[in-house]
Amino acid sequence: MENTIRKYSQKNLEKESFHVIHKVPSGDGPYVRAKHAQLIEKDPEAAVVWFWKAINSGDRVESALKDMAVVMKQIDRTEEAIEAVKSFRCLCPRHAQESLDNVLFDLYKKCGKVDEQIVLLKHKLKMIYLGEAFNGKPTKTARSHGKKFQVSVRQETSRILGNLGWAYMQKSNYMAAEVVYRKAQMIDPDANKALNLCQCLIKQGRYDEARLVLQDVLLYQLQGSDDLRSRNRAEELSLELECHQPTSPFMADIPGLNFEDDFVEALERVLNAWAPNRSKRLPIFEEISQHRDQLAC
Repeated sequence: MENTIRKYSQKNLEKESFHVIHKVPSGDGPYVRAKHAQLIEKDPEAAVVWFWKAINSGDRVESALKDMAVVMKQIDRTEEAIEAVKSFRCLCPRHAQESLDNVLFDLYKKCGKVDEQIVLLKHKLKMIYLGEAFNGKPTKTARSHGKKFQVSVRQETSRILGNLGWAYMQKSNYMAAEVVYRKAQMIDPDANKALNLCQCLIKQGRYDEARLVLQDVLLYQLQGSDDLRSRNRAEELSLELECHQPTSPFMADIPGLNFEDDFVEALERVLNAWAPNRSKRLPIFEEISQHRDQLAC
């Protein structure tokens, strides 16, 4: 009897170890089978079939939808993944919608849907303004390369603005990108966004302003830094600026550039509307409002 119990315990231990090692949930439902096909059998097509079954049967719908989108993206079925997320996200709880937006954004990037990226990023900024980001909490736990870390609303706002600026750059809308990057730098400055701002100014022919931005990056943000990628890019921009002679500081705006006046004006109206005594306003927007006059420079 004792040997039987010992063997049974050993079998259970080995079973649990298998799930831990391979990061596969235990059980026998369609979601578990989908994860087994994805991670153990390395059969993405079979995994997608089981993920669909999990969604349709209500088995861990949120996880099944996210995981299926990831697998579909890997096997070049991105368009299908987009439609799946948009169609079935209504089955997921409210607290899951923000992470589903992130999944959807990655899918849009994969298939080059820039306009959709812009719409989604504006929506995420609106959620931050309304205090609904992170489900109302000041920070959230994120994961990268297997490590967990905390992300603040400040960092998330700057990250979203950086993505929005990059999307505008893909549309060659450099004036809109410039406004967004300046706001992002006010909140949480970093070398990458500053270099993108520099490029936006170069594209508009505003070389003197671009030189000032690049100088600031080299003196303050890359001084002593081991960020080789940013250093190389800064060098490329510096070489590009050498091809252009310094211009008048009173250089007129370059005509013919498309600019989303409605979006920029909306942002400015939002900043002006935040009164100091508004209790629900996030602190990060207090800081933006205090420095809004700098954006006109």
